Parts: sequence; structure tokens; C-alpha cells
Amino acid sequence: MQQMEGRLQLPTTVLGMKSGLYIHIPFCASRCIYCGFYSTTLHELQELYVDTLIQEMQMRQTPPLQTIYLGGGTPSQLSSGQLHRLFDAIFQTYPVESDAEITIECNPDDLTTDYLTLLATLPVNRVSMGIQTFDDQRLRYLHRRHTSSQAINAVEGLRRSGIDNISIDLMFAFPDETLSEWQADLQQALALGVEHISAYSLMIEEGTPLYRLYQAGKISEIDEDTYVEMYDLLVSTLVEAGYEHYEISNFARPGRQSRHNSSYWNDTPYIGLGAAAHSYDLVSRQHNVADVKQYIDSIRQGHFPSQREMLTPTDHYNDLITTALRTSSGISLSSVRTRFGHSFLTYLLRQATSSISHGWLTTDGDHLHLTRKGIAVSDTVMSDLIMLADETPTT
Repeated sequence: MQQMEGRLQLPTTVLGMKSGLYIHIPFCASRCIYCGFYSTTLHELQELYVDTLIQEMQMRQTPPLQTIYLGGGTPSQLSSGQLHRLFDAIFQTYPVESDAEITIECNPDDLTTDYLTLLATLPVNRVSMGIQTFDDQRLRYLHRRHTSSQAINAVEGLRRSGIDNISIDLMFAFPDETLSEWQADLQQALALGVEHISAYSLMIEEGTPLYRLYQAGKISEIDEDTYVEMYDLLVSTLVEAGYEHYEISNFARPGRQSRHNSSYWNDTPYIGLGAAAHSYDLVSRQHNVADVKQYIDSIRQGHFPSQREMLTPTDHYNDLITTALRTSSGISLSSVRTRFGHSFLTYLLRQATSSISHGWLTTDGDHLHLTRKGIAVSDTVMSDLIMLADETPTT
């Protein structure tokens, strides 16, 4: 842990830049069987946790905020008073751009009439909901608390309350899921007319209840051919409906891309507050301890509850590969040369040769990006482009 000596100062590299703020709210009413994110059901700690978040704000400096994102966990589990205190502290502590994108994650079943009224009193202008599927049987299997009808009603309620920027999360590639079932989910999502859709294949992550079912042989992963068909259906359906496929898993109406998430892919500094939150200041990464009690105790004792990793040029290059390559624009070759030097660019182009010959990568002017075919094997492509420490070229 880092000892606090006044306020944590910014490196000179980020002065004059804009940044993003992420606040992790780890509280959940119940845990979904697939979730690998840090969360807790210790709701009696919510008030103290908000106090601690505000204290951490005062310990950390940030450039002007262009995005604010409350994620989790389930931020909609916080009370009206807790949310108001949190937002008041943000605006009192940090400079916030007048056109900042301000997102809160919500569970559909939390969006009651009272909660929609509360949202209207907060500076929130974007809501992200984890719907996952419109199949009620599958929702119960995942231990989601909402139903399909609640999800639909939640979107309609947000519209009535004046929220005009709504994002929903969908999942596909469930065990035994058919292509027609996935198509039905996509058609229902389109019927809602939301501005943004994030779609992820179900991941069986170690340590989750879903993983234990997999280990016991009670479920199996979907076969690769069906996964590819489902992903192709996702892309073709949403693109034909007018959504821009701007990142591997993200689709948006024109002008409605997630500005906050884009900061992760575009090398924008961001600060993360709360248990398990991550920060990036262009020269280092920090990650807070993934334990709500330890996080609270550390802050109250005047320590930063985080580990700091200083980044080498090779680290920065590898981060570029695993972030920018996920986007539709891909990697700017001239930026690689300017930022890292000619030898790094030579390495990148040499390593990309095989993927280009397979039709997985292509160049478009100054940019190197994945093809539609390459997205299905993006992990392999990125692995080929990653630079090991002992491969670092001299500049």
C-alpha cells in the first residue's frame, strides 16, 4: 500500500489533458453465476463506503473530467442520499466539463417509479443496463433478478423520465443456445430502439459458480462454429439496423459511442475510485485492493489502497495492441512511429505479416485494423503482435 503524503499529484504528461472518472460500487443484492467482477452483498457498509469514496477523491488529483462512470456491482443499490452525496462531492472536488458524459449502471428491476424520479434529480445523462437476455428461463438460470418484461418496462420508463442515451448489455453463446434464440434477443433489443448495445459471449471464468458447473461436467461451452455464426449474426443484424460497429463488442447509433469506454481504448488517462478500481496516468497503472473492508480501512488510515506499476515503452506498446486494435479504426502506424520509434513500427509490421496473409488484418491508409474474419481470432492476432521484454527493439 502507498502511504499518503498530501494529495497524489499528477505526472506532468497529463497536465492540460482531459480524463475520465470511474467509481466502483461493489454492492449487489445477489451474485450472478457468471460474474467475475469484484462485488459484495455487505450492504451495511454502503454508507461508510460512500464516505470513504469521498475521502479518496480528496486524496487524488485529476485533469478536467470529460466522462464520469458509476459501475459495479450495482450502483442503483445506493440510496438517494448516498447518490446525491457522491455526485455533490465529485463536482465539489474535481473540475467537470460542461458537456461531460455521466453514466450510471442500473439493474432493470431497480428502475422503479421512485428511482426514475431520483434519476431526474441527478446529473446523469446516460444509463447502462445489464439486460443480458430477454429469455426469462435463461435469466433465472443466470440468477438475474429481473424479468424480460421488467427490462422492456425499464427502457420505456427511462424514456419517459428524459434519458435519451441508453445502453444495454446482451450476452450470447450460452450452453445449448440456438441461433434462433439469439436472433430473438437481437430483434427485441432493436425493438427498444436504444442508442448503444454491448454484446459479449458468455465467459466461464474461474472462481464463479458457472465455472464450478463447468468443472463438474454439468454444462459445456458452445462449439466454435456456432459462436462464429452468432457473432456474425450480431454484427450483420446491428449494422443493417444502422448501428456503427466501433469496437469488437460495442455498437452505437451515430454519435452515441461510449465516450468513457473509448478512453480505455484511446490512451486517455482515467482515475478509478473504490475497491478493485483501476487508474491510469500515462506513466503508470494503479489498482485498488479488491476487498471492500480492506479498502475502507486503508483510506481511513491515510494510505492509498493500491499497487502502482510503472510502465515501460514495451508495456505501452502492448497496451496499444490490446486496446486500439479492438476498435474499428485500429492502430495508427504513424502514431506508432512518432510515439515509439521506427524500430517498434518495423517490429509491428513484421509480426503482422502472417495475420495479413490470412486475411485477419488489413491496412487502410495509415491504419492497421482487424477484418471481420480477424475479429473471430482477435486473441491470436494480438498474441502475435505482443512484444516480449527480451524482444524490445532499440530505438
